[in-house]
Amino acid sequence: MTSPIRSRPPRGFAVDRRNTRDGQSAEEVLAKVEWTRRPAKISGADGEVVFKMDDAEVPKSWSQLATDVAVSKYFRKAGIPNKSGAEESVKELVRRVAHTLRVSGEQQGGYFATVQDAEAFEAELTFYLVNQIGAFNSPVFFNCGLYHEYGIKGSGGNYAVDLATGSAFKTEDSYSRPQVSACFIQSCGDDLESIFNLVHNESRVFKYGSGSGTNFSKLRGKTERLSGGGTSSGLMSFLEVLDRAAGATKSGGITRRAAKMVVVDADHPEIRDFIHWKEREERKVQALIAAGYPSDFNGDAYRTVSGQNANNSVRISDRFLDAVTKDGPWETVARVDGKVVDRLSARELWMEMAEAAHKCADPGLQFDDTINKWHTCKATDRIYASNPCSEFVFLDDTACNLASLNLLKFLDEDSGRFDVEAYKHACRIFFLAQEIAVDLASYPTKKIAERSHAFRPLGLGYANLGTLLMVEGMPYDSPEGRAYAGALTAVMTGEAYALSAQMAQSKGPFQGYALNRDSMLEVMRLHRDSVQNIDAALAPKEILVAAQDAWDRAVTLGEQHGYRNAQATVLAPTGTIGLLMDCDTTGVEPDFALMKFKKLAGGGSFKIVNQSVPRALRKLGYEPSQVQAIVDHVRGTGILKTVPEFAPKELVARGLTEPEIAKAEKTLEAVFDLRAAFASHVLGPACLQRLGLPANAKGGQLLEKLGYTAQQIDDASLVICGRQTVEGAPFLQKEHYPIFDCANRCGPLGTRYIEPMGHVRMMAAVQPFLSGAISKTINMPAEATVADVERIHSESWRLGLKAIAVYRDGSKLSQPLSAGAAQAAAQPLPKDPKALASALQSAFQDLKPEAAQRMAEACFANPMTSAPPRLPTSARRRLPSKRHGITQEAKVGGNKIFVRTGEYEDGTIGEIFIDMHKEGAALRSVMNCFAMLVSIALQYGVPLEVLVEQFVFTRFEPQGPVQGHDRVKFATSVIDYVFRALGVEYLRRDDLAHVSPEEAAATPMSAQTADPVALGPSPAAAAKAQQHPVGFQSAAQAQARPARVPQDELLGKLSGDAPFCDTCGHITVRNGTCYKCLNCGNSMGCS
Repeated sequence: MTSPIRSRPPRGFAVDRRNTRDGQSAEEVLAKVEWTRRPAKISGADGEVVFKMDDAEVPKSWSQLATDVAVSKYFRKAGIPNKSGAEESVKELVRRVAHTLRVSGEQQGGYFATVQDAEAFEAELTFYLVNQIGAFNSPVFFNCGLYHEYGIKGSGGNYAVDLATGSAFKTEDSYSRPQVSACFIQSCGDDLESIFNLVHNESRVFKYGSGSGTNFSKLRGKTERLSGGGTSSGLMSFLEVLDRAAGATKSGGITRRAAKMVVVDADHPEIRDFIHWKEREERKVQALIAAGYPSDFNGDAYRTVSGQNANNSVRISDRFLDAVTKDGPWETVARVDGKVVDRLSARELWMEMAEAAHKCADPGLQFDDTINKWHTCKATDRIYASNPCSEFVFLDDTACNLASLNLLKFLDEDSGRFDVEAYKHACRIFFLAQEIAVDLASYPTKKIAERSHAFRPLGLGYANLGTLLMVEGMPYDSPEGRAYAGALTAVMTGEAYALSAQMAQSKGPFQGYALNRDSMLEVMRLHRDSVQNIDAALAPKEILVAAQDAWDRAVTLGEQHGYRNAQATVLAPTGTIGLLMDCDTTGVEPDFALMKFKKLAGGGSFKIVNQSVPRALRKLGYEPSQVQAIVDHVRGTGILKTVPEFAPKELVARGLTEPEIAKAEKTLEAVFDLRAAFASHVLGPACLQRLGLPANAKGGQLLEKLGYTAQQIDDASLVICGRQTVEGAPFLQKEHYPIFDCANRCGPLGTRYIEPMGHVRMMAAVQPFLSGAISKTINMPAEATVADVERIHSESWRLGLKAIAVYRDGSKLSQPLSAGAAQAAAQPLPKDPKALASALQSAFQDLKPEAAQRMAEACFANPMTSAPPRLPTSARRRLPSKRHGITQEAKVGGNKIFVRTGEYEDGTIGEIFIDMHKEGAALRSVMNCFAMLVSIALQYGVPLEVLVEQFVFTRFEPQGPVQGHDRVKFATSVIDYVFRALGVEYLRRDDLAHVSPEEAAATPMSAQTADPVALGPSPAAAAKAQQHPVGFQSAAQAQARPARVPQDELLGKLSGDAPFCDTCGHITVRNGTCYKCLNCGNSMGCS
C-alpha cells in the first residue's frame, strides 16, 4: 500500500483560538493556572500504602482523587532528568503530551497552515488538558512524549508505519513511536498458526494494559473433519487455551487485568456450548468444592475453571431474529463446507441466551446487520467483532485511540447556558490531536499498524452526561433528556467528520476511501438524516441547530474531498480518565448514587452530596435555605445538636466526656449510621471501661447503655448521618423526584431508580450519531426474570442498538449473598433449656442430643441474653437491608483474608462474606461460593454452633500462623480460621482461641499485629473444643462495630458483583461493561 501522506502537497489549515489569546504560548497557559503542592497517596483496603508521593504539583482546582490518579498512574517514575528521576508536576505531564503532538503534527505536515497555527493548537490543547475539559485514553499519558521530551527509549518490538513508503517496520525502542491506543480488534483464522499467533499478539496487547476483541467463528466445530484426517477438537477447546493465556498475562505483574472480548456467530455449530460456557464453569466450581477438592490457587478447582478472563458476546443477525419472531428453525453451519450441522428452534436458542445472561451476565449480544448497516467500509470487509468494552466496532486488525470531553465543563454555572461553540471547538482540537497520533504511534502487530494507518479510525467521546442532565433539571429517563443527549452526540460526531473532510482536503482521504466512497457517504447521510428525528420541541434549540449545521458541512465537504478517517466517535467507559477529569458520571451512564466520598490530602475521606444536586435544585428555582434543607436530608447535618436528645450537653449528662463527644462528632462526616460514630475504636477503651461495657462493645450498645432506645438511635441517625435519598425531603416537589433518580436505589430508604429500559432508551437516543457503539451494561434488579432479560434484548435490537449486555443483581457467584427486606416468620424459643433442646433436635435431626442440650443450657445461662432467643425454622429468615456486623482482617499463612458478617436485629449472625481479593479470580469465587452456602444455611436456621463444630480443624493449604486477629493465632486452613473467628466472636468459644480475653484486652492491637504468633492449638484447647458451653447472641449485642472503609461499604451495596481492585484491593464500581476503582483510579477495561 502507498501512503496518502504524499498524494498531494500538504497545505494545512488554520487553528482558531478560543481560550487563549493570539501569541500566547502553552507555557504561558500553564503559568496562568493556580498551582499547589500536595501529597498523593493510594492506600489499600487493608490500610497499607500502595503508592505515595509527598510533594506533587497539581492545579489547585483538581480534587485529591484526580491528583492521586494523575500522579500514581500517569507520572513517569524513572528516567526523568531531574534530582528525583520522576515527574513531579502535572505541568510536565501535560507539556510532554501536548508538545509532542504539536511537533509530530508539524513533522508529518499538512495539519497546520502556519507555525502560529501549530502554536495555537498546542496552547488550546494544553488549556483543555490542564483544566480537565478533556483527556486522552491512558496509553497516551503512559507513553506519549517520554522519548521526545526526556530521551527515554525502552525496548522495541512494536510496529510503526514509515510515512514515506506507507509500509510497517519493527521499532527499535518503545517511545519514539509510542503505543497510544487502548482498543484493538484482531482476527483469527482456522489454522493452528493463526490461533497461536493470536495468543502471542493478545499477550502483547494485554502487557501494555490495552484490550483486544476477536470473532472466533472461523474456527471449525468439534464435529468437523480436518484436512489431514480426524476430527477437530472444536472451537471451545481453543477458546479455553486463549482464556488461560489471558489469565497468565493478567497474573504477570501488570497493574490491570487482561481485557478481552470473545465473539461467536449464532450459526456456529458450538453456539450452545458457548452460550452456557460461563454458567457451566461457575456451577463446576461449586460442585468441586462441595466434593472436597482443595480451593488453593493451584488446586484442581482453579485449574478446571475456564472462561473467566473475557466478556463473551453472541453475534446475532436479522435473519435469526426473524426466525425467532416466526418461531422458525435455525440452522448451525459447518465452517469448512457450509453444510448444515444442526437444526434448532430459533426461539429456544434465543431464550437460552436470555437464561444464561440472567444467571451469570454472559453472553452479551452484538447485532450484526445493524452494525454493518452503519459500516463505512463495506467494500473492504464486514465488521465481525469489537473491543472488550464493545464501543469500538470496526474491521479486524485495527486499533482505536480514544479521547473524551467533560460535558459539564461547557455549562456556564451562572447563566445555566450550554456553550455549544466552546464544545464544537474542543471537539475539533481533540479530534485533530487524535488524528496526529495515528501516525506518531506504534502498534503490537504489523497488520494492525498497516490497517490502522490505512483506515485511521478514531474514538472521540464524552463523559459526565448523567451529571449534566441532572444539573439541567432533566430526568435521565425522559424524552427531553434523550433529546438533549442525542443533539450533543450529533454535534460531536458531525464536527469530527467535518474536520476529517477538511483534513482530507489538506492531506488526502484515508487509503481505503476510494474503494468505500459510496458506503462512506451512504452512512454519512444516514447520520445527517437521523438529526431530523430529534424532537425539536424538546432539544435545546442552539444545540440542535449546531447539530444540523455540523452534519450539513460534514456531508458537503465529504462529497467534495472525502474523509481522512473511516470512523470518528464512540462512547467509551472513561473509567480512569473520567476520574482524572473529576467527572461524577462516566460515558453515557447516569449517576450511581447521590452520595459520594471525597478524598482528603494525606489520606481519609468524607461523604458529600453529588455536586449536581444543589446545582439542579437552584436551576429548579428552590431558595438557598430550601436547597440546604434538602441537602441535609440526603447527607445529614453531621452535627449532634441538631437532634436535642443527642446534643453534647445531653451526652455529658448521660456519662460521656467532652473529648469523647468531640471524637464521635468528628467521625460523623464519614459514616452513614450514628452507631458507628460511637464505636469502641472511636471512643477508646477508657470510655467503655468507665461505662462498664466490654472492650469490643458496639456503638449501639454504648448508646443503649446511655439510655437511648433503638428507635431513638435510628431516628437520630437519619437526621445526623443522612438518608442518602431525596425521597421525603422537605420542600422538594414530588414531580422533581425523577431528576435525581440514579442507576441504583439510593440508600436503605430509597425506592426509586432508573428502570432498565430507561438505559436502553438513552442508548438508542445517541446511537444514530456514533461511528462505533456504546460501552454500557444494563443493570437489572435481582427479582428480574428471564422474560425481563429477553425483553431488554429484543427491544435493544428493535431500537437500533449495535450491542447490549445486562447484569442482574446477585447473578454472579462472586457477589456476597444479599437478602431483601422481607423477613421470614420466626418462632419463639421455649422458655426452659430442656424444651429448647428438644425443639433444636426436632429442627435438626443430625444434631447430637448432647450438643443440643449444651446449646440450650448455654443460651439460658448466657448473662448477656436480654431478649428471648428464636428457634430456627425450615423457612428462610431474611436479613434486613440495613444491617450491622463485624469486619475482621487477618493473614493466614501469609495470605490476606477479610471475614465480614451480617446480623439480624437481635444480633444473631445471618450471613458471612469471605474476601481474598489478591489471590486470583477462581479462589475468590470459590471462597465466596462457600460463604454464600454458609449464609443460606444460617438463614434457613442451621445453628452457627453446628457449622463451627463441622469446620474447625479442617486442614488444607494455605495454613499456618494467623496475623491480625487478637485471639486466634494459628489455623489449619482458611476455613478453620473463619469458624474459629466466628466461634470466638459470636459463641464466646474461648476454647477455640489461643489468647484469653484478658490477655487480648491487655495487649494493644498494634502489638498484636506486629508479628505473627506461630502457636498451634494446644491439646487442652483441642480437648475443650468439644465440651465448652456456647450461647446465642441477643439484641444487646446487635449494634455497630468497626466496619470496612465507608466508601467500600457503600459501593458494596451498590455494585455487589464488582470485583476488588487488582491494584489497591478496594471494591470497584461498574463502568460501562467494565469496572473502575474510586480509590486509586484503576480501570479494569480499555480506558
